[in-house]
Amino acid sequence: MRTRIGLVYVAVAFLWGSTWLVVRLGLADLPPLLFAGVRMSLAAAILAPFALRGGHWREVVGPLRARVALVGLFQIAVPYGLLFAAQQWVPSGLSAVLFATFPVWIALVARVLLPGERLGPGKLLSAVLGVGGVAVLQWPHLQDLETSRTLALGSALIVLASIVVAIANVLARRHLVTLTPLALTAGQTIVGSAVLLAAAALLERGAPVAFTPRAWGALLYLAVFGTALTYLGLYWLVPRVPIAAIGAIPLLDTTVAVFLGAVVLGEPLSWNMAGGAGMVLAAAALATRDTPG
Repeated sequence: MRTRIGLVYVAVAFLWGSTWLVVRLGLADLPPLLFAGVRMSLAAAILAPFALRGGHWREVVGPLRARVALVGLFQIAVPYGLLFAAQQWVPSGLSAVLFATFPVWIALVARVLLPGERLGPGKLLSAVLGVGGVAVLQWPHLQDLETSRTLALGSALIVLASIVVAIANVLARRHLVTLTPLALTAGQTIVGSAVLLAAAALLERGAPVAFTPRAWGALLYLAVFGTALTYLGLYWLVPRVPIAAIGAIPLLDTTVAVFLGAVVLGEPLSWNMAGGAGMVLAAAALATRDTPG
């Protein structure tokens, strides 16, 4: 079982790390909310037949349906809308590093919402390091806010998305561990896709849309490997590993994202990127320690 848990854990982290690059490519052809909504719709279409055939659908529409919908809103609709919009202006590697503040937020949220979770000096230090790392990452842009306004806005949206996802994971751990991974993943992708497509219809009317081969490739990759398989893996892991281990996933996927961004897209690695990334990852490592801080 340990080997299986380890393999699923690494696969989830690697696949999520690769999605930052793929999102960046797809945004060249599709507006962000429509892109995110179609991605989730495809994932829901892939998962729904299995949920129906296995009887998991009864879990989604059962007594916990309101909580499934809430987690779908916080895990999918809100953060993916924010992330896809932000990546119009923020490089994929920097986006992943900013999102890697997630373990800091999940430690803080878990302290409030999960009984028995402690918040010692180590986790408080991680919060300071994480915020400091974000400041270092943004330092060159903070000095010239006029020309870097969109980059600053995009960075803030990514950090906000990280906080929202932390809340969603803690809610899932507290209220939905009795659901099967398939039921929870199918339910939340359906809710998320509906909200995202409604937002796209309202806010992106008249935006240029081009369903090119590149766009379809990005959508299919993100739907299958970046959503369906990863969330099935995540919710399979949630009851089997400490919540801190879930929070540590960005430690691995950030490394993948920065590497792919530099190699494939030629994104630069500057002094503030190296220093800020080091601070954020150190913060994440502190936040995910199992021993009391």
